[in-house]
Amino acid sequence: MTMRATTAMPSVATAARAQVQVSLRAVDKEFNRTGRGGEAIHALGPIDLELRQGEFFAVVGPSGCGKSTLLELVAGLSTATRGEVAFEGRPIKGRIPDGVGVVFQEDASFPWLSVRDNIAFGLRRMKIDPRERERRIDSALAMMGLTAFAQSYPAQLSGGMRQRVCIARTLVTEPRLILLDEPFGALDQQTRLLMGDEVLNLWRKTGATVFLITHALDEAAMLADRIGVMSARPGRLIDIIETGWSRDRDSRIVQEEAFGAITARLWRSLRSESLKSIGKPEAGP
Repeated sequence: MTMRATTAMPSVATAARAQVQVSLRAVDKEFNRTGRGGEAIHALGPIDLELRQGEFFAVVGPSGCGKSTLLELVAGLSTATRGEVAFEGRPIKGRIPDGVGVVFQEDASFPWLSVRDNIAFGLRRMKIDPRERERRIDSALAMMGLTAFAQSYPAQLSGGMRQRVCIARTLVTEPRLILLDEPFGALDQQTRLLMGDEVLNLWRKTGATVFLITHALDEAAMLADRIGVMSARPGRLIDIIETGWSRDRDSRIVQEEAFGAITARLWRSLRSESLKSIGKPEAGP
């Protein structure tokens, strides 16, 4: 079956039918620059964005445009200078909301704990029945292909497997929103594609909304239902592309003609912004 894609924007009626889970309204973020008399750096915004429940949304943009800052605002790890960020209708203020899980690029596994104990760590502050806790751990191990390594330690695993441990630790809390900040950035291209298949599989199984930050255009084109393209700093959304992929997609879609069309549109939007981010003017034809 051919999995077709389109770069057309969704209809107003379609967007209205989808339940909004995350909303950003006129969001700006500034940082004070030390040693410069309090001069502020305008890092991000203004941003207006809605994430629909159960969708896979990716963000791409030039280096330093504020992609990770955007994720931190949604995660409650940072607060907006202006505007409002809300999760399920409630403003996000200074802490990770219940129902939100975060996976970062850096290996965040605990080297002194086994794989099983690493995964269990995310459940320690949750008041759940011990039998339910063990069920969740076993399920996460199986979903991420780690059952045979449950008693191993991170030092005995590959980088990709350690990242799966971190994802599993997030999954056991059963978040309704999963935030991924370039989780596969340190992996080689082939491993990234295979890890992408695993992320798509868990997205289908859990029904969670996924918000992915990535610098890889092919990764965004393969994984996402919609892709937001950000400008050079201060980061703004300059394009949103609806891929149109079927929900049962996997890495084989990279062979599709439409996949090339999506990545080409992403690069058309990003090329001049990337040049701005490194201080180079747009060259003539």
